[in-house]
Amino acid sequence: MDLYLSIIIYLIVVNFITFITMGADKKKAVKHQYRIPEKTLFFLALIGGSVGGILGMQHFRHKTKHTKFVLGFPFIFVIQVIIGIYCLKIK
Repeated sequence: MDLYLSIIIYLIVVNFITFITMGADKKKAVKHQYRIPEKTLFFLALIGGSVGGILGMQHFRHKTKHTKFVLGFPFIFVIQVIIGIYCLKIK
């Protein structure tokens, strides 16, 4: 399988998982259940799920009042885009 296709598939999967995890955490918050740790949500964003995290925040209206999420997920996304562009240029 082509490297670029593998990367695209990976990003789709990790963003889907992050989106679903944001929804699951919101559901747990509403039901006052044990929550998914914030460091887990940030870890998922760091490994490529930042878009899924941003979309999950907006769709589920979750973590939208937490500055570290509102600024952190987009910041991670911008850094990932910069790294991606750099990697494409050196190839």
